[in-house]
Amino acid sequence: TSDKGLMPHGGTDSGLHWIAPLRQALPEARMLILTGYASIATAVQAVKLGADEYLAKPANVDSILLALQVGVSEAVAEQTMENPAPLSVARLEWEHIQRVLAEHGGNISATARALNMHRRTLQRKLGKRPVAK
Repeated sequence: TSDKGLMPHGGTDSGLHWIAPLRQALPEARMLILTGYASIATAVQAVKLGADEYLAKPANVDSILLALQVGVSEAVAEQTMENPAPLSVARLEWEHIQRVLAEHGGNISATARALNMHRRTLQRKLGKRPVAK
């Protein structure tokens, strides 16, 4: 199914606002967030709101099933901490922009000012799909 089916305004808003009500309604359920625009800031926010797992699209069935198994994220996190992969400059830029955007509550103009960049440049960078590594 399309994730746009759950989103107001045809998928233009973040689905993070669904986490808390779903967690309250289904406290024992394993909750996986699958996103096309993954960032460390939104992953942290999703987990703080109650999500168990956070994966970037495209994700195959095996990785989704693996993520939903209890305890998998802890093992993956430990392995990642032991052998962290270096991030590309483009990915570091994306993560920094996402962090500053989160600090400014999603306000594009305030984020652009904080990053000392033109608002349209920021919007263009946000419109690009993040680089995997």
